[in-house]
Amino acid sequence: MAPALSGTLGASSVAALRPCAARRAPSAASSVAPRGSGAARCPRGGVRWEAERSRGRLVRVRCDAAVTEKPAGEEAAEEKFEYQAEVSRLMDLIVHSLYSHKEVFLRELVSNASDALDKLRFLGVTDSSLLADGGELEIRIKPDPDAGTITITDTGVGMTKDELKDCLGTIAQSGTSKFLKALKENQDLGSDNGLIGQFGVGFYSAFLVAEKVVVSTKSPKSDKQYVWEAVADSSSYVIKEETDPEKMLTRGTQITLFLRPDDKYEFADPSRIQGLVKNYSQFVSFPIYTWQEKSRTVEVEEDEEPKEGEEATEGEKQKKKKTITEKYWDWELANETKPIWMRNPKEIEKTEYNEFYKKTFNEFLDPLAHTHFTTEGEVEFRSVLYIPGMAPLSNEEIMNPKTKNIRLYVKRVFISDDFDGELFPRYLSFVKGVVDSNDLPLNVSREILQESRIVRIMRKRLVRKTFDMIEEIAEKEDKEDYRKFWESFGKFIKLGCIEDTGNHKRLAPLLRFHSSKNEGDTISLDQYVENMPESQKAIYYIATDSLQSAKTAPFLEKLVQKDIEVLYLIEPIDEVAIQNLQTYKEKKFVDISKEDLELGDEEEENKETKQEFTLLCDWVKQQLGDKVAKVQISKRLSSSPCVLVSGKFGWSANMERLMKAQTLGDTSSLEFMRGRRIFEINPDHPIIKDLNAACKNEPESTEAKRAVELLYEAALISSGYTPESPAELGGKIYEMMAIALGGRWGRSDTEEAEATTTGEANAEADSSEGTETEVIEPSEVRPESDPWRD
Repeated sequence: MAPALSGTLGASSVAALRPCAARRAPSAASSVAPRGSGAARCPRGGVRWEAERSRGRLVRVRCDAAVTEKPAGEEAAEEKFEYQAEVSRLMDLIVHSLYSHKEVFLRELVSNASDALDKLRFLGVTDSSLLADGGELEIRIKPDPDAGTITITDTGVGMTKDELKDCLGTIAQSGTSKFLKALKENQDLGSDNGLIGQFGVGFYSAFLVAEKVVVSTKSPKSDKQYVWEAVADSSSYVIKEETDPEKMLTRGTQITLFLRPDDKYEFADPSRIQGLVKNYSQFVSFPIYTWQEKSRTVEVEEDEEPKEGEEATEGEKQKKKKTITEKYWDWELANETKPIWMRNPKEIEKTEYNEFYKKTFNEFLDPLAHTHFTTEGEVEFRSVLYIPGMAPLSNEEIMNPKTKNIRLYVKRVFISDDFDGELFPRYLSFVKGVVDSNDLPLNVSREILQESRIVRIMRKRLVRKTFDMIEEIAEKEDKEDYRKFWESFGKFIKLGCIEDTGNHKRLAPLLRFHSSKNEGDTISLDQYVENMPESQKAIYYIATDSLQSAKTAPFLEKLVQKDIEVLYLIEPIDEVAIQNLQTYKEKKFVDISKEDLELGDEEEENKETKQEFTLLCDWVKQQLGDKVAKVQISKRLSSSPCVLVSGKFGWSANMERLMKAQTLGDTSSLEFMRGRRIFEINPDHPIIKDLNAACKNEPESTEAKRAVELLYEAALISSGYTPESPAELGGKIYEMMAIALGGRWGRSDTEEAEATTTGEANAEADSSEGTETEVIEPSEVRPESDPWRD
C-alpha cells in the first residue's frame, strides 16, 4: 500500500471530493457514506476516504489508495520524512534535565569563548588581517550584584547574522563541530584538537540561571554588529543590528545574563565567579580576567590641631600624614596556574611538580612521588599522578571511592572529580592527580563518565602507572620514603589484596609486616622467602591484636626454637588480606594458631609418651565436655603447659574477636563459623605431669578437676580467646591463690580465727533467704556543732 495522504479541508472541499470518489466507484456499495458513518469505501478503485469532523468547520480527510502491484524485480516506492520537534519542550529538557548543577553554565560559556578565540587564532595564521584590531586574545567576566547581571566578553572570532541564526537559532548545532569538519575536509589546514565544543547545547545552559540572555557580537568578516536576544521558556528569539555607539565592539562576542531572582545573590557575587573560574576553567589556554574588589593602602594628609594653650596661624599649621585602606575595583587574572601535563616532562623540574600539586589540591606537604605520562594508541590521554605526603586526616576519606582526588579534564576544561570507581579502584583512592583526554565518552552535560571499553582501558593504564610509581619508592636505597608511605597507606594496599585478585602479583611484593626476627622494623614477603631455610615449605604467620601479644603467644615457642621466622599480623585487615593471597611464590600461608601444624622437619613422635598420656587426654576431655572437640599432645609447645588451637576451617581466635566486635555482625552465624577448638597439652610441663598422676591415682579429686577448669580458661586467654565469664575466672584464681598462699608467711592464729569467723558469717548471710534488709534513713536533725548548719 502506498503511504496515506492526509490533510485538513473545509466542508466545501469535502463535498467536492465525494463525487470524485463516487465516479471512481459507481456501485451502490461504494457510494459516499452518510454523515454518521464518517467513511466512504470504493472497492473497485481501491480508494478509501475517511472524514472526521473536528471543532468548527474544518474536517480532516484521509485517503488510502491501493497501488497496483508492480512486476517482480521492481522496488516499491518510498518516501523520506524528517523528525519534527516542539521547540519549547526541547528547550525545557535541555535547560532543566541535562545538568545536575547550575554552576556549570559558566564553564560552558567560558568554553565557548575559548573556542571562539581558538578559531580566530587558527584563521589568523592564513589571514593576519583578522587579528589587526581587537586587542589581546582574552576573556573578561564582570558580575554586577546591583543590576543582577553577568557579562562575559571575549575578543574571538565573533558571528555574522547568518552565523547567529545557524549557531544560536538551531538547537544542537555545534559551530565548533562544523569548524572542525571543514578543517578535516581541507587536508592542507589540518585540525585543531584544542577546540572544546561537541554537542551544540552548552550555550543554552545560560538559562539555568538567567531569565534573559543578550548576545552582542561583531565578526571581522562583517562591518555590522548584531544583537541576539531571547527569554527563558520561550520558543523564539530576536536578532537586530546594534546602533548604540557606546555598545560597539571592535571584535568578538559579549554575552549578558540577566539572572533570575533566586540566583541573583549567589552568581552575581564576584568571589563566587572567581571560584567557579578557578575550579572549572583554571587551565583554559587564554587569560581569564574577573572584576574583583581589591584594597590598597594609601597615605593622606590631614591638618594637625594645635595643642591647648597654643594658637597658630593658618600658615603655621602642620600637616600630618596617615595611612588608610582604600577599596577599589579592578580586573584580576583568575587562571594563573598553567596545565603542567601539557608540557614535556623532561623540561619540568621537581619543584614545579610540587608547586602544581600544592595549588591544585590545597596541600601543604610535598608529595612522596609523582609520575607524568602520555598514553597514545587506542586511547589518548595525558596525566600527572601524585602520592600524597600524608594520609587523610578525616576518617571519612579513608577507603572512600568517591574522594575528589582525581580531577578529570577534557581539553583542559574541568569536567568532574566525583567518581565512583570508574577511573581508580577503591584501594587506590588516596592517589591524587589530573587526567586530560580528548576522546572521553561523556554524556551531553559533560558530568557523567559513561561506562565503555575506553574507560576500562584508561583505568587499567592508570592503575599500572600507579603501581610503577609505588614500586619506585619501594626500590629506593633510602627506605625512609617507603616507610612513610607504608605507615600512611599500608591499609589501602592490604585492601587491594582483598578486592583486586587480578593484581595480586603486583600488590603482594608491596606488603610489609613485623616478624619474629624483625620486631623493630618491617620486612617484605620477598625478604621472608629469601631468609627461609630450604626445608621450610610454607610462610608462617600469627594474627593478634598487638605486637606484644604476638611476641608472647604460646604458638611461637617451638618455631622460635627451630629458628623459623613467623610474620606478625597485628592489624584487623591483615588476616583477611593474607587469606585472599593464599600463596606467594608457590609458598602457602599457614596460620600457626590452627590445628595440623606441619613444621617440615618434625621428629617421629615418641609412641611411649603418646601412650602414657592417652588416659590423661581422655580424662581432660571428659572434664571439659563440649567445650573442646578433642584433647591431644602438642607439637608446638615447649614452655607453656597448654594451648587452645582453632579448627583448620574455622575462624581463628583473632578473627572470632573481630567478628564479635562488628556493629552489624550476624550473631547467628557466630557459632557455626567459630569452628571447633582443640586443647593441646605439653607432656614435659610439671602441671601436666601432676595432672597425669592425679588422673591415674585419684581421678575423682575435686582439686584436680578444678585445676583442669582453671587450666582451660587460662589457655583461652593466652590463646587469644575471650572467656565467657571473666568474673568466674577471677574467683577461681583467687581461690587457688588462697590455697597456695595460706599461712605461708606466718599469719597469726587470731587473724586466722577472725578470717574464718568472717568467712562463716558471710557464708551464712549469703545462704539466708527471705531476710529483709533494714534501711536506715539519714537523720534530719543536725547537731549544733555542724558547720553547715544555718
